[in-house]
Amino acid sequence: MTDRLKDKNIIVTGAGSGIGLATAQVLAREGANLLLVDLKAVAAEQAASALAATGVKALAFGADVSKEADVIAYVEAAQRGLGSIDGFFANAGIGGKIGPFVDLTLEQFRAMIDVNLTGAFLGLRHVMPVMIAQGRGSVVVTGSVASARGLPFTAAYNASKHAVLGLVRSAAVEVGALGVRVNAVLPGMVDTPMLRTTAKTVAADKDSGEVVKAMAKVSPIGRPAQPSEIGEAVAFLLSDAASYIHGVGLPVDGGALGTMTNT
Repeated sequence: MTDRLKDKNIIVTGAGSGIGLATAQVLAREGANLLLVDLKAVAAEQAASALAATGVKALAFGADVSKEADVIAYVEAAQRGLGSIDGFFANAGIGGKIGPFVDLTLEQFRAMIDVNLTGAFLGLRHVMPVMIAQGRGSVVVTGSVASARGLPFTAAYNASKHAVLGLVRSAAVEVGALGVRVNAVLPGMVDTPMLRTTAKTVAADKDSGEVVKAMAKVSPIGRPAQPSEIGEAVAFLLSDAASYIHGVGLPVDGGALGTMTNT
């Protein structure tokens, strides 16, 4: 424990599993107080209880990040329960259906945009005014290598993650002089329930574990990331050690973007 986030109050969305949960664990280890937000309130409560047992302040809140009333409610809960909002990890997202562009339905496309893009927009829209009023704050949004490449059979996901990075860059230009930093992390293949579900879809009659290994070969490191490895990057960006890093999409991808073609 380095205490680099000691006494900082941070909201994490999508905190019940995967990257969100692992990041919350890293942030707690670094001394942060947390509001854990998840669509599955029980998952958020379980995560908060486990972290509170380690001695940090951890609160839970069930919310649908695509609904503005829910977002306003979790921001208000953070202010009531934690005081300031020093950091915000807008991480909640979905993977969606894998398949050809021409088979994608409008309903599927809208569902992806609602969670991945609108959820991030609403979070920034209601957290940043709090940070601006404080004169300080750091925001990190979960993008993807799909923010920087056109990946096949994931058109809706790809569109949402491209847009997330654009949202981050635009927000950064507006609020940088007001004491608020805004960045994104761009994970590659991460060993999460979402990746495992995707692997099962792709696997057909193959072993999904082997499919995960094959997918991970896009990275020169040759393996998927552990969720905590993304969490370490997020913790850095939220900390004062990253005080001059602003408006960037930081790849945390094992070198994948260095070798991936735009296909």
